[in-house]
Amino acid sequence: MIRIVVADDQALVRAGVRMMLEAAGDMTVCAEAADGAQAVQEAERHRPDVVLMDLRMPRVDGLEATRRILAARPGTRIVVLTTFAEDENVYAALRAGALGFLVKDDPPDRMVEAVRRAAQGEPLLAASVLRRVVARALAAEEEYPRVPAALTERELQVLTLVGIGLSNAEIGERLHLGVTTVKTHVAAVMDKLDLRNRTQAAVVAHRLGLVDADFRPTRP
Repeated sequence: MIRIVVADDQALVRAGVRMMLEAAGDMTVCAEAADGAQAVQEAERHRPDVVLMDLRMPRVDGLEATRRILAARPGTRIVVLTTFAEDENVYAALRAGALGFLVKDDPPDRMVEAVRRAAQGEPLLAASVLRRVVARALAAEEEYPRVPAALTERELQVLTLVGIGLSNAEIGERLHLGVTTVKTHVAAVMDKLDLRNRTQAAVVAHRLGLVDADFRPTRP
């Protein structure tokens, strides 16, 4: 059972999200939060698999709450909820370690799928969004590893395919590997490069020259 905390300042939104998720059968909402401070408290109390985090909340906003939760429990999977995809804070939240984001008027099945994938450490992030996030990170010259830190050849291949936005299943098909094996390689890459999520891994793949500006692999 996937355990979830839903953080949103609107009670009606929280109730609707709870109903959609719990109808899936493999999820339970263990707590709700009306602001970012409460979200941090509930995440510490319940240690959920996934936090659905609204960005615009009183007292402490969702961006700061994301930072605090991940500082305390880096393994928590956070999916940002926003009212519009171009919210500047979305990109800051992704850079802070959120796995991906959902727009509040997305179809219910997309939210359910996003939570399932987040629980497995895999984001639901459109390629167009990944391109914008990578472009912003590269332009900002943020601190990311610039050397492959003794990655194996297979790990470099996996990092390259993460960099073009492929899911674990798609990477497995491309490299003729099982999904579990791909997850193991992704985890090793994250650990060696001290990364929080695949969005950061994609930025590193571009910084290392493994992926070009058109999101194509540069290695055979």
